[in-house]
Amino acid sequence: MRQATLLTLQTDRQAHIACQDNLAFMRPLASGCMQLVVTSPPYNIGKSYERRRRLRHYVEQQAQVISECVRLLSPRGSLCWQVGNHVEAGEIFPLDMVLYPIFQEHGLHLRNRIVWHFEHGLHCTNRLSGRYETILWFTKTDDHVFNLDPIRVPSKYPGKKYFKGPKAGQLSCNPLGKNPGDVWVFPNVKNNHVEKTSHPCQFPVELVERLVLSLTEPGDSVFDPYMGVGSSIVAALRHDRVGYGCDVVQEYVDIAWDRVHQLRAGTLRTRPMHRPVYDPSLPYGGHR
Repeated sequence: MRQATLLTLQTDRQAHIACQDNLAFMRPLASGCMQLVVTSPPYNIGKSYERRRRLRHYVEQQAQVISECVRLLSPRGSLCWQVGNHVEAGEIFPLDMVLYPIFQEHGLHLRNRIVWHFEHGLHCTNRLSGRYETILWFTKTDDHVFNLDPIRVPSKYPGKKYFKGPKAGQLSCNPLGKNPGDVWVFPNVKNNHVEKTSHPCQFPVELVERLVLSLTEPGDSVFDPYMGVGSSIVAALRHDRVGYGCDVVQEYVDIAWDRVHQLRAGTLRTRPMHRPVYDPSLPYGGHR
């Protein structure tokens, strides 16, 4: 007897996902409809999902996408562009520096240049191995959403108190934890990562969660124009936001839908946002 094929419906009330060019996806959308635009575009280094081109042409293409993203961004919204380096003939070109003038031309305000540090990657022989990338966080106005409490991390000295003065004996730190700062340490998604799919360069969900929680409110819309396998969509839906995303690779879009349905079913495996990075010198890597 022929085995039936189980089809997964590509629908969810809070997920709007398409296999489509991002400019074509964005142009019908209303101006100002997105509270957060968060993405990691191709780095123009010849990955399987991109066509390598001259850096000048790459920047021109990015300028078109960024322009539409700025149009979609709400007045109190945030735009987060996560990039690494373009490498050509052994020379690196930091893409945050290359692309910054485009955002500046649109009048956006750079709030933070966040450094994302990770410990695994290509081992270089003629230069130091790259172990960080950056997130440029921009806003349209000074009146922007920023919620610190949901992303606080444990204080280094949680019980520290004032030892003199009118506050002597009182806690000198916030009991909810401290500001995470602008250097974030999250494992990148390599072969042994719980979230690994066939995509060679996917976002860790916990990185996007920190941006979603701090820069949006429940019910807000989050958009990723280079969605890949949908980590931004997962982060948005997990915290009761509405996720929008597109990609030109059907395989990745199908995986994104699978991850959305696994999330709804409670079976999606992701790395918890507040879990310490594995430390082999500690019992159980510091995870117990």
